[in-house]
This record gives sequence, C-alpha cells and structure tokens, in this order.
Amino acid sequence: MITAAVLAKRTDTPIFTVRYYTRIGLLKPSRDIRNGYRVYKASDRNRLRFINSAKELGFTLAEIQEILDHAVHGDSPCPMVRDIVEHRIKENKEKIREMKRLQKRLEDARNMWTMMEDTAPDGTSVCRLIESFAEAEHSA
Repeated sequence: MITAAVLAKRTDTPIFTVRYYTRIGLLKPSRDIRNGYRVYKASDRNRLRFINSAKELGFTLAEIQEILDHAVHGDSPCPMVRDIVEHRIKENKEKIREMKRLQKRLEDARNMWTMMEDTAPDGTSVCRLIESFAEAEHSA
C-alpha cells in the first residue's frame, strides 16, 4: 500500500491529477485504518498507467471510465475502443481539412496584404486589411 504522493511519483503523474482521478472515481483507494489516509494498491498503479496511456491516445476521462466499467464487469471494452478510435480518426481528418482551408485563407490574405498600407480606423472601417480580404472573397 502506498500514498497518493508515492503513486504519483512512481507513475510520473502530477499529485493533483491523482487526487482528481480519485475524487471523480477513476481511482478507488482504500483507507488506512490507522490514520485515515487514502492508500493505493499495485492494481491502482496499473489502473493509473492505463488511464495515462488512454489519455495519450486522446480518450476522454468519461470514455476511460466507460472502458474501465466494461472491464470491471468482465466485458471486453475493445469493440467500443475500436469504435471510438475510428470516430476520432474521422473527426481528426475533418479538423485537418478545416485547418488546411484556414491556412490557405490566411496565406491568401497575407499575400493580398503585402502591398497594402496600414490605415487608421475612419468611422466606416476598423481594419482595412480584414475588410478588403472579406470584400475580395465575396466578389470572387
């Protein structure tokens, strides 16, 4: 049995993270009857390592809790994990496409602005750079 501080050190996890995971129920330590401190077992260390690995793959804490719940009940969480990963891959690909579109727009704007002078707001214009780019896009 080890304390939260020792568990944190052995798993290279910040102590506040160990405490947070305990508070939300991802880790379930027992109490030392002598002093009331929370104490963690080797299985808690393994569980924390699993949680950290899942976080590195982008799983949310809610998803990790669901995976752990399946495992506790003797059900394989692997089909659910595969589904989550497939969904995340599709989401990430769409985000990458969106970022590429944004990158292109930013580069187009920068190129358009190369020869434009900076101007002060005049009551009808806030920043001529942005406004001119928006106008050029709408007229195209």
